[in-house]
Amino acid sequence: MAGSSVLTLRLDPKLKDQLDRLSKATSRSRSFVAAEAIREYVALNNWQIEETRKALAEADRGEFASDQDAQRLFKKWTRGAR
Repeated sequence: MAGSSVLTLRLDPKLKDQLDRLSKATSRSRSFVAAEAIREYVALNNWQIEETRKALAEADRGEFASDQDAQRLFKKWTRGAR
């Protein structure tokens, strides 16, 4: 594969077995499945970090929901939960 590099890692035997089963079930190589899992993990964590940074910047600017907004949202999500 052009533009790729090799990464060596150690896996718990149970996780390796799960990876092998998934690889077989999806007719993909172990390397493809592992790379896809890492790609998704990195994307999710990058998104989470960026959203946290945005939220902290909003907080630093004093951009908070009012008490009334928070109560409205709370009631919306707890209505019918009892």
